[in-house]
Amino acid sequence: MTRWYVYLLKTAGNTLYTGITVDPKRRMRQHSGLIKGGAKALRGKAPLVYYCIFEVADKSLALKLEAWIKQRNRRAKEALIQDASELPYPATRLTDEVIRQMNSTHC
Repeated sequence: MTRWYVYLLKTAGNTLYTGITVDPKRRMRQHSGLIKGGAKALRGKAPLVYYCIFEVADKSLALKLEAWIKQRNRRAKEALIQDASELPYPATRLTDEVIRQMNSTHC
């Protein structure tokens, strides 16, 4: 069974971007322009760093959680990062150490 991830990226301009993927390392490389397939909204906004990543059981949950997060304002998104118990769907937040490793290896 494939695991899905819902992520929040922070841009150089301190903007938060939310998306989903099955491979966070590859997705960051895409968004950073190292390989084909990044989001147009992130072009020219490097450096990008993962701010938070949630692991979910399937694509359906990933899409629902992504949509729910996108409806939140910045303050609410930042609160989720501190306390994931507010999430309406089952998700596990990856540890700060795992996120740091992903941020340091995407270049």
